Amino acid sequence: MRIIHRRGCGGHRVSGLFPETVFLNGWWEKLFSFVSFVPSVVILLFFFSSCYYARPDLSSEEMSEKTKDSLNYLYERHYTWNTNLELTEDSISLECLPIKDTYIKLYQGDRVVVAEFAVHPADSVDSIWVKLAHTQDEQGWIREVELKQSFVPTDSISQAIHLFSDTHASYFVVIFALFVGVYLLRAFRRKQLQMVYFNDIDSVYPLFLCLLMAFSATVYESMQVFTPETWEHFYFNPTLSPFKVPFILSVFLLSIWLFLIVALAVLDDLFRQLTPAAAIFYLLGLMSCCIFCYFFFILMVHIYVGYLFLALFILVFAKKVHRNSGYKYRCGHCGEKLKEKGVCPHCGAINE
Repeated sequence: MRIIHRRGCGGHRVSGLFPETVFLNGWWEKLFSFVSFVPSVVILLFFFSSCYYARPDLSSEEMSEKTKDSLNYLYERHYTWNTNLELTEDSISLECLPIKDTYIKLYQGDRVVVAEFAVHPADSVDSIWVKLAHTQDEQGWIREVELKQSFVPTDSISQAIHLFSDTHASYFVVIFALFVGVYLLRAFRRKQLQMVYFNDIDSVYPLFLCLLMAFSATVYESMQVFTPETWEHFYFNPTLSPFKVPFILSVFLLSIWLFLIVALAVLDDLFRQLTPAAAIFYLLGLMSCCIFCYFFFILMVHIYVGYLFLALFILVFAKKVHRNSGYKYRCGHCGEKLKEKGVCPHCGAINE
């Protein structure tokens, strides 16, 4: 703590205890500089690192043929025997082959297990057929392409991925509508509005959160464009651990974990600096910005220019960090940040 004297407009001097703060100085500044540099390095490493799951070693003589076949199916199809699936469509029919024109009806929410694979080269739609077992007596066949369209793994992570992928557009519309509604209400009542980057709070975390969302969307869409098999394998065999997965998946999972940590830091700064009503409005705006970054970077990466926009975003973030790091003091009267001692440009108090 340091004693900072301030002199008001009347010329009198008052002393009080105020912390001399150096925003993002020392190791904090180095940490944020490193974090802002990481995405550009990751993009380069992406092209020089393995992005696929390693093929299982089947050379062991102690491994049974059935186990080898199961591992082969897992590598080629991304799922294998005894994989549990849940129907998401309203209903679907399984064919009771080899008896033709005999079907088993399944309904939304029914769970099945993969029982067998078969190849039908003469099938012009899909040569791979999969046998699914609902119960011991209810078993039937379905084309693999129909299976992947109608069923999802029963794993909670896989179902969360499916839910978000299937409904993220509607989530965006709802959050954006809430943001616009609150924005118009507050504008109507002529209250000061605070938003990310524009009239922002005294924190780099909100902009960093948007950058992390943009980075995660860029990595996600990169997998969809360049290595879709890697994402499909992860979808059927999900994990929250960033270890023992291909490099690009490891980067994606680390960015998600970092996003959650930074989100907690945003909430802490937000409710310390703003009133609850203003904080909720700011939070809605921040969510809208994050969702906009998600959609924007997915579309831009799909046409191969998203990496340029990500680099520009990193420069904007680095500039904000550098600008904030130049403020070493706070005014003893109004609390605003100052680059040097002397007259406060905000309230006119003299800081010595």
